[in-house]
Parts: sequence; structure tokens; C-alpha cells
Amino acid sequence: MLILQNISYTHPNKDLLFSNINLSVNHHSKIALIGNNGVGKSTLLKIIAKEIQSCEGQLKTESEPYYVPQIFGQYNNLSIAEALSIARKLKALQEILNGNTSEENFLLLNDDWTIEERCAEALQYWQLDHFDLNLKLENLSGGQKTKVFLAGISIHQPELILLDEPSNHLDSESRLLLYDFIQSTKSTLIVVSHDRKLLNHLDTVCELNPNGIQIYGGNYDFYVEQKQIANSALHHDIHSKEKALRKAKEKERETLERQQKLDARGKGKQEKAGVSRIMMNTLRNNAENSTSKLKNTHAEKIDSIAQDLQQLRKTVFNFDQMKFGLDNSNLHKGKVLFTATEINFSYTTKNLWNENLDFQITSGERIALKGTNGSGKTTLIKLILGNVQSRTGTIYRAENKSIYIDQDYSLINNNLKVYKQAQTFNNSGLPEHDIKMRLNRFLFSNKSWDKVCNSLSGGEKMRLMLCCLTINNQSPDIIILDEPTNNLDIQNIEILTNAINEYQGTLIVISHDEYFLEQINTQRTIQL
Repeated sequence: MLILQNISYTHPNKDLLFSNINLSVNHHSKIALIGNNGVGKSTLLKIIAKEIQSCEGQLKTESEPYYVPQIFGQYNNLSIAEALSIARKLKALQEILNGNTSEENFLLLNDDWTIEERCAEALQYWQLDHFDLNLKLENLSGGQKTKVFLAGISIHQPELILLDEPSNHLDSESRLLLYDFIQSTKSTLIVVSHDRKLLNHLDTVCELNPNGIQIYGGNYDFYVEQKQIANSALHHDIHSKEKALRKAKEKERETLERQQKLDARGKGKQEKAGVSRIMMNTLRNNAENSTSKLKNTHAEKIDSIAQDLQQLRKTVFNFDQMKFGLDNSNLHKGKVLFTATEINFSYTTKNLWNENLDFQITSGERIALKGTNGSGKTTLIKLILGNVQSRTGTIYRAENKSIYIDQDYSLINNNLKVYKQAQTFNNSGLPEHDIKMRLNRFLFSNKSWDKVCNSLSGGEKMRLMLCCLTINNQSPDIIILDEPTNNLDIQNIEILTNAINEYQGTLIVISHDEYFLEQINTQRTIQL
């Protein structure tokens, strides 16, 4: 059982991240913790893991959590055994087996005689059985480091498991292992992830926002359905408020016009009746006061409706305002852009691929490039772009305009400010106000134009990259995306998906996110 009561966290710079977080998690529950980038999902997970302290509130848990972080660089100088906190126990077991039966060794082992067997089984499950436990983590890839910590779950057998973006660096095969583990485990799970296939294996979705947690009693698909119902209701409320605002303004106009006619008619009668000037002034003042009260009454009503409408509109994320405008490539559909015949590559004397590659890319195709970690996907992209040369075979490459968008959005110059970065793509001489208007459409207000690109989040860089592509006067013939969803929250993945689905040129995507590949309608796969 895990209970969070009124948890709040403030950054060291005094900025409030979230407050009033309340959550109860029962035994064997499988919780998805979702929310936009920067809302504090990883921070909340660290508070539950007791890595950091909350500023307010109480945390109650019956067991020590096992925490798999999103970033592993801090463990690089440790061995696998040290990172998993089992090095001393393993050493104690070896000492005892070698005859050193000291009390200290027995205390360290704590009757855990199966520790070596569990280590072997766990590493084998995660396809790491060829690794020595004394191997330093600095020698492992991101996906391998993730699997080391996932293997630690079977070794430690915790009741409460906390996973922060566990599928980020995993290839498709390893993701399937993760999904199987999530389905089969009896432990309590809290998972931060944007992997929508993974989220569908969890039974409750908790959406974090700065003021609390909204709980949805179902998997991710159920959550999407509920959000769509809520959004439909919200749009209905907005429509009703807009209608009420129009009616209130019309009522105000009609009432004031009627009052002015009555005042004018009354004044005419008074003049005919020969009412004195003093009395006329008094009557005129009374009429003006009456009109002023009417105006104030209607103004208050209109202002109240307008404020309600503004609050409702703030809760709606409007994808429609992001008009991507990625026009069609100048190349006709079906034009052969790239042909590989019996190609291979090698960084040493050994070929990268066991079999030479033969394939063709034609204009307008949507291709998923798949393979396990280390299978040569990025190298193949370099061959397609002409950045490296094949060691065997022949390549035909038609003239085309290509854009390669990697995980770090390297097309963005981190040293430039947002507005200056946008201007670097302005090769058609768009005026300043047009550039700023486009930045606004992609959620970069005037407050962020002077922000240095280095300080932007992954989602912000992605939006800026898309904005820059709309500023460019010609759509690229080929867009190549390398793991584009890795650093994005779900909302930004949806923005990216909408942009890609508007694009009519050739698309090549490296991704292990099957849900994303389905959403962008990839038509065929090149498997390495």
C-alpha cells in the first residue's frame, strides 16, 4: 500500500512544480503516471523512491520501492553488481564458499543463498547473459543499461516497482520482454511512460497536473475515450458560453437603444409641457443614471460570461492553430530516389550486415526502418544521405532535398535564440511579423523569442523544428526521423503525428514505437 497526502514540491529557485498531490495505490495495482513534459512526473517518482524530499505532505509505504531511473549516467563508474547493490552480497557468498565463514559475511549474505542463480536467470531473461557482473556500466549502451536495472527487479523481488520511461532506449524485441514482464508481475507498479502500447498493459491511468492527479480507472485506450468525451463536453460548454455572450451583448444593445428612445421621447414631452430648466436637468440626470446602471448591469454580466469563456478556452489544446503548411515535394510520386544493390558497410574488417542489402526507395513512400540496437540503422541512414560510402555493391541516388531529424534535433543551433533560429530557415524573405506569427502558432509567445535554444525541452525543440520547416519556402523531398518520440510527452507526440500526416513527401522513420508507426501510416518496413 502506498499513500501520498498533500504532496507539494518547489524547485530550489522557489518555483512551485506541483501541490496538493493525493494518491492511494493498492497492492498489485499497475499505475500509469502521465502528464505533459515539465509537469513533474519524474520528480514525483523520485519522491516516492525517497531519492528526494517533498516540500510538504506525507508519504506512507509498507515496503521499500525499487526504482529504475530514466537517466543512468551517474552509474557509469560502477560495475553491474555495484549499480544493482548486490556486489557486497555476492562477494560475501564467495568468501563463505571459499571457507571464510566470518559473522560479517553471514550478515551480508542474510541467508540469500540463491542470489547467484537469480542473477543468472534475470540476466538471461533480459538477454544480458553474456555480460559479467563486474563489467562497468560506461561500456554499455542506453538500452543495455535499462535492461540491467530491469534485471534487478527479479534479483531483488520488490513489492513496489517504480519505472521512469523504461522503454525509451529499448529495441522492439526488448520492449516485448518488458510488456510480458508488466503483464505477468504480481508486484505493484507505477510507470512513467509515453509508450502507448506499454500504457495499455496498465490498469489505471493517473494524469498529473500542477494542482493534483486525475484518476482514470482503465488503460490508455480507456483514458483516451474518457478524454474525448470530456473534450466534447468542454467544446459544447465553450459553444454555449459563446452563444450566451453573443445574446448578452445583443440584449445590452437592445436595452440601451430602448432606453435611449424612452429618454428622448420623455424629453420631447417635457419640452412641450414647458417643464422648467432646473427640473429638465434633474430629469436628464436621472435618465443618465438609469442608463449608466443598465450599462453596468449588462457589463458585469458580459464580463462574467467572458471570463468563464476564457477559462474554458485555456483548458483546450488547439491543434488546429498549428497549421504546418508542409507543401508537397516537387518530385512526382513513384520517382526512384534511391537504389541499393548488394551493399554492405564495415567499421573494421568485418561487414556490418551478415547479408548484403538490396532495396529501393521511391518518392511518396512511408518506410519504417527497424532493427535491434546496434544493427546499423543509423549507418544505413548515412548511406541513404550520402554521408558515407558503401564498401561493396552499388548505390544510385537521385538528386533530392533531404532533412534528417535526429533525437537531439541537431538542426537546431543550441547557441541561437528562438527567433534567430527561426530566421535561419527564412530563405524566402518573409517579413518579421510573419515569422513571429508562425512562432506564436507553434506555442512560442513573445516571452520565449529571446530564449536560448539550449534551454528548450525535447518537445519545444521538436515544435521549433516543425515551425522552421513551415518557414522554409520549399518542403523537403525526404524527411528522415531517428527515434522521434523518445524525448516527447504524449501531447507533443500527437503534434508531431499531425504534422507528419500532413506531409506528402517521402518519409523514413527509425522507431521502436509501434503505436506511433501505426498512427503515421507507414506502408512498408526495411528490417535489419
